[in-house]
Amino acid sequence: MRFALSPEQEAFAASLDALLSTLDCDTATRAWGAGDHGPGLKIWRRLADQGLTALTTPSHRGGLAEEDGTGATTVDAVLAFEVLGRFCPPGPWTDSAVLPCLLDDEILASAAAGETLVSLAFPPYLPFALDADIADARFLVDGTSLRGFTPGTPLTSLDSSRRLFEPVPGDELGPALDPARAFDLGALLTAAQLLGAGRHLLEMSVAYAGQRRQYGREIGRFQAIKHLLAEVVTALELARPLLHGAAVTAEPADVSAAKVACGDAAHLAARTALQVHGAIGYTAEHPLGLRLTRIRALTSAWGTPAVHRHRVLAAIAP
Repeated sequence: MRFALSPEQEAFAASLDALLSTLDCDTATRAWGAGDHGPGLKIWRRLADQGLTALTTPSHRGGLAEEDGTGATTVDAVLAFEVLGRFCPPGPWTDSAVLPCLLDDEILASAAAGETLVSLAFPPYLPFALDADIADARFLVDGTSLRGFTPGTPLTSLDSSRRLFEPVPGDELGPALDPARAFDLGALLTAAQLLGAGRHLLEMSVAYAGQRRQYGREIGRFQAIKHLLAEVVTALELARPLLHGAAVTAEPADVSAAKVACGDAAHLAARTALQVHGAIGYTAEHPLGLRLTRIRALTSAWGTPAVHRHRVLAAIAP
């Protein structure tokens, strides 16, 4: 079987990329981390108008997904979240996308429209709730049950824009529809963001290597720099088919393989970007830092690398 993106899918990803390139996501992300949610919420609403928050919601709840497969698919969601990873806008994007796997309720319509922000806690894989302080709806996956929760102690994240809170369990709301599918989708969309962030760091590194001069020539002309960047290209290009394949099959082992590969490739891109940029990459003002901390935080979100490697091993071991 030959898998290739359709022209419509490529155009959708390109339209999101074009839109986000006109928005100041870096400033919004920094403001979000400082407690000013206004700029980030404006970006949230703009992307909701483009249908991003409705990609995984069934049509009978106001979303774009159809049961017969004619509407938005998981591949479409992965493409969208890869673009999100490139620009790193703040907000609980993955939580909102996963919610349709956990319940079938009227709240899905407002979430799909971008009017309701959702915060999820999914222990042990997602023990802390993202942006619970400003979320309109909060859900805690307790085994096979779904509970509400209130935000407890705020916690510090490596990524200052990821505002985490300990969930204080509330009343039971009923059974969770498909927790296993919710976890896999969350891990898959997190992998997509990692891949997008890694690809963006590669582009930044290539551009900088073509501008920075040492010893009378651009550093990108040195063989050592070329080798570093080539290794990143290889890692990212090998991870992307795993990501898209997992979006098609939805097999847990495939999802975990994609999460590991995208995380490793993004980490390599981050490490190489620091080597190429040098001291300027360590400054808080440089856009490189936003992707570095986001990659570090997302690598362990929705299952650590050890968790996902164990799932792959369990699937292939005799």
